Amino acid sequence: MFQIEEIKKNLRIPVIMAPMFLVSGPEMVMEACKSGIIGSFPALNARTASMLAEWMEEINRELEAYQKQFPDKKVAPWAINYITHRSNKRYVEDLELIERFKPPIVITSLGDPSRVAEIVHRYGGLVFSDVINIKYAKKAIEKGSDGLVLVSAGAGGHGGTYNPFAFIHEVRTFFDGPIALAGTLTKGEDILAAEILGADFAYIGTRFIPAKESRAQEEYKQAIADATIEDIIYTDAFSGINANYLLPSIVRAGLDPEKLKSKEKIDLSELSNSKAKAWKDIWGAGQGVGPIDKTNQTVEEIVAELEFSYKAAKQKIINKHMAFEK
Repeated sequence: MFQIEEIKKNLRIPVIMAPMFLVSGPEMVMEACKSGIIGSFPALNARTASMLAEWMEEINRELEAYQKQFPDKKVAPWAINYITHRSNKRYVEDLELIERFKPPIVITSLGDPSRVAEIVHRYGGLVFSDVINIKYAKKAIEKGSDGLVLVSAGAGGHGGTYNPFAFIHEVRTFFDGPIALAGTLTKGEDILAAEILGADFAYIGTRFIPAKESRAQEEYKQAIADATIEDIIYTDAFSGINANYLLPSIVRAGLDPEKLKSKEKIDLSELSNSKAKAWKDIWGAGQGVGPIDKTNQTVEEIVAELEFSYKAAKQKIINKHMAFEK
């Protein structure tokens, strides 16, 4: 089985690029891995099982060839996000593809990960489960997950409500396995802060939405670059589950965000009449949008910026410690 320390040796910085619905594709995943961070994508971004098979085969083939071409370069493993709830119409098909193509890491969402763990452990992979509270964290461990993604307050899309400090501290009272921390992580110093709290990885999504390799619309990318924390709203109006969305995209869809602010429900007939669709037209984003001000940087350029600020933050702490010791 893959070991966390073994994985970290192949990382430039301890980051998992979060799987983002309609945003992450194989190009983005491969560039992330080549840049030294774990790339991931939701299985359902591939619109059919046959397309998913093509994506997984391409990722395996391309990363293997790249590693052979550059044997001294750090090439990170890749991950797939798989919906374990039985409402997933491709539950069986996609699980069979996971068994066939053997992604090193499988990130489960919204259900019992035990069947996935059984298959993934058989070929030596790791299973992480994303969770928003302590109850689900304990269940995921009980059902065979190797690691947890703690989705805390402010995370893009279906974010949780827990403060990341409190969340990770409480989980560490009963779990000493690998943890990825999600929620408002945008800069290199955020990665270091996650490590200091006790996480093994920073789980970063919104920062990569405006990337060149992202499948997001250009308008979506620009909206991320223009947004501030005040442009993020947490509501269950669009999917029935609370999630963080960009207010400008709601306005762009011809809907009234003031109804959301006053905790009224948007009439879903309004959404239908506007021909806007959740996620495609009503865009998800996390509260960490503020520092993002560029579009169409390559994933490699974004990783380089994160690495620079991560190392600078480490050095700043060292310098402060040395000054204190004097």
